[in-house]
Amino acid sequence: MRQSMTAVLERDTTFDKDFETEPYEVAWAGEARWFVQLVGGDGAARFVTQVSPDGITWCDLDDASHVAGQGELVSWPATGFGNWLRVRAVVEGTVQVRIHLAVKA
Repeated sequence: MRQSMTAVLERDTTFDKDFETEPYEVAWAGEARWFVQLVGGDGAARFVTQVSPDGITWCDLDDASHVAGQGELVSWPATGFGNWLRVRAVVEGTVQVRIHLAVKA
């Protein structure tokens, strides 16, 4: 039987500068998918998946970035991620976000 879980990393949190989510340990998982939604604010944000071997030092997983418009839910998979995941966001203006990470073993 497959195992799965969804972690809520940000819930209606407002940002007016670039940020990273808290790291999430996913070494047990074989699949991961991000769900990001801008639920308020007057700005925009670009999101990039980051990976880490230890939860301390980070690098971008790939060259892909994902843009969410106001009210829009965007989703993308993360593959070949190793032990830890987080999202890095480049913010223009002010954004209020919801960020979920769904993982499966």
